[in-house]
Amino acid sequence: MRNIFVFIRKFFNFFLFLVMQIVALYMLFHYNDFHEAAFMGVANDITGKISKRYNNVEYYFHLKKTNESLAQENERLRNMLRQDFEMADTSVKQITDTVPYDTTGARRKYLYRDAKVVNRFLQFPNNYFTLHRGENQGVHKDMGVISPDGVMGVVVNTGSNYSVVMSLLHLQSRINGRVKKSGETGPVKWDGKSINTLIMENLSKSVPVAKGDSIVTSQYGTYFPQGILIGVVSEIVDDKSSNFYTLKLRPATNFGSVEHALVIENLQADEQKKLEEAVKKNQ
Repeated sequence: MRNIFVFIRKFFNFFLFLVMQIVALYMLFHYNDFHEAAFMGVANDITGKISKRYNNVEYYFHLKKTNESLAQENERLRNMLRQDFEMADTSVKQITDTVPYDTTGARRKYLYRDAKVVNRFLQFPNNYFTLHRGENQGVHKDMGVISPDGVMGVVVNTGSNYSVVMSLLHLQSRINGRVKKSGETGPVKWDGKSINTLIMENLSKSVPVAKGDSIVTSQYGTYFPQGILIGVVSEIVDDKSSNFYTLKLRPATNFGSVEHALVIENLQADEQKKLEEAVKKNQ
């Protein structure tokens, strides 16, 4: 306590000057309209800058919550897309003993489920990533997985609450791509070299293609709806010994930073596979 009094006594004149200065400024700004307006303008400017900095810091710490909210909204909107419903290719309703066997109404074909990426591998020839969704949440093998930007891979293993996805950056990964502009299709794979490059093969040289063209999923296969972005053409390799181009693609998905994914369930896949397998057995 004694030290406090010594400190106040030592700096008494300074504190007295400070108090008188504050009183003088208050009287100047309070009783003079011009000075009051000038002070309010400066004060508002300073307060605005401080509030802007505070809001930027607060926004940064809420990014995680914002990303999760956007992922859930993306899942909801994906499930509302008209293109993911299919109308039966008939105008006749078949009835047996007055019980409807089939209808002509629209049937949902694709269902989307939001999932969080909890692990990833990018340094190997065969890369995977792990999702925090499993069989208890409706995820099974052979389901396609996309990011908010494009194709990521296919589910190859599942547990109760987790699933492992074979990335596009995997030497065994194959997906059928389509040149969005012309409709020509061809297989897309990874050559194991750069995580920033995919390869599209067997594209006829008669097909018009240029750098910057989009390569999307085709209508063939059961993993993905058609039209999901796979990548963008970054280089056209002209093999003089053949009649085909090889395209180098820049992947749509940034595999090094992706945090959220959508798992796609093809609700009509089993019917299609059974019919196709039956045909193969009879050949």
